[in-house]
Amino acid sequence: MSSCLSRVSFMSNQRVQKPTLTGQRFKTRKRDEKKVFDPTQFQESIVQGLNQTGSDLDAVAKFLDASGAKLDYRRYAETLFDILVAGGMLAPGGTLSDDLTRTEFCLFTAQEDLETMQAYAQVFNKLIRRYKYLEKGFEEEIKKLLLFLKGFTESERNKLAMLTGILLANGNISASILNSLYNENLVKEGVSATFAVKLFKSWIHEKDIASVAGSLRKVGMDNRLLELFPANKRSCEHFSKYFTDAGLKELSDFARNQQAIGSRKELQKELQEQMERGDAFRDIIASAKEEMKKNNISEQTMISIVWTSVMSYVEWNKKEELVTEQAIKHLKQYSPLLKAFTSQGASEILLLVKMQEYCYDNIHFMNSFQKIVVLLYKADVLSEEAILKWYTEAHVAKGKSVFLEQMKKFVEWLKNAEEESESEQEEAD
Repeated sequence: MSSCLSRVSFMSNQRVQKPTLTGQRFKTRKRDEKKVFDPTQFQESIVQGLNQTGSDLDAVAKFLDASGAKLDYRRYAETLFDILVAGGMLAPGGTLSDDLTRTEFCLFTAQEDLETMQAYAQVFNKLIRRYKYLEKGFEEEIKKLLLFLKGFTESERNKLAMLTGILLANGNISASILNSLYNENLVKEGVSATFAVKLFKSWIHEKDIASVAGSLRKVGMDNRLLELFPANKRSCEHFSKYFTDAGLKELSDFARNQQAIGSRKELQKELQEQMERGDAFRDIIASAKEEMKKNNISEQTMISIVWTSVMSYVEWNKKEELVTEQAIKHLKQYSPLLKAFTSQGASEILLLVKMQEYCYDNIHFMNSFQKIVVLLYKADVLSEEAILKWYTEAHVAKGKSVFLEQMKKFVEWLKNAEEESESEQEEAD
């Protein structure tokens, strides 16, 4: 027994003590050390470096690249961008702060031409590519600068507009920054519209209108361009004249097209609401024709809207054998509405194409096409001339072989009827 106790006592005395970290120091690699700067010291360091590099923008880019390893860009991003743009820290409103730590080598003191602004854009591009965490801060800086436009001179605004357009073209910033231009005071005093001219000119110069349109759509700005003007001038006509006179006809055309798309969407929504309320066809037709006149909408565009509205109004049966009967019943009811907007041959052809595309895109309608055409022919919505032209040359590729085969017998009947009519006419003569 005593020997067992002795063994336990011996083992407990042999237990290894747990290590502790007290007093232990780790050596930090020199490249990981970051000197702590307060805003004033940070500003002095950047200003001193820019004064040394002067107007050599390649040297500026190298200085900024190297300084990021020593200076706290993350903490003082706003100060950094203020200095690069305006030469010093900006006070609210866009004026330079009262302190004397400034540099004459910045965007606002550079030459006012596109080539110089492209070179400055490269400085910002290199800086942000090297220090990715600056992306968000840079975008916030641009938003702030746009809100400060009234505090800058005309020349400073022009340079900032050109730079912003180039940065947008290069994808360095999102088009969402344009929200700042819709500031009520900037719009009211015409600053936003004037700035937008320079901005869009440089943006389109770097890319093209298709690229600009894509960027605007991505952030929901494509339908807001008219808001660059005060409410009393916020019309498509005023926008078009203003930007066309400024040499930006492609932007005017884009805005006009967007306005038309918006009008068509609103009109389609209104049509569906009228149908849901059960409004009389004469009232729906009168309202639609008034909108056509007001928004310069062609009959071809209108019949497309009416067709889409009529077909969107119903929850269709998913069974192919039942949907045709449902469609015939529905379209027979709404044929007077379709007839009101097919007074031209081109409108009839467009309606046939829309029907073809619809029956192809909605697969349970594939076998319904011929029956719908016959119904609308009997209802005087479609003429035999339009049907024959669609059959021979005006159809589209979607489901072509299926639909032409469906229509073969009916087309032959139409041709025979036409020949008999001509023969009877000749005999009468």
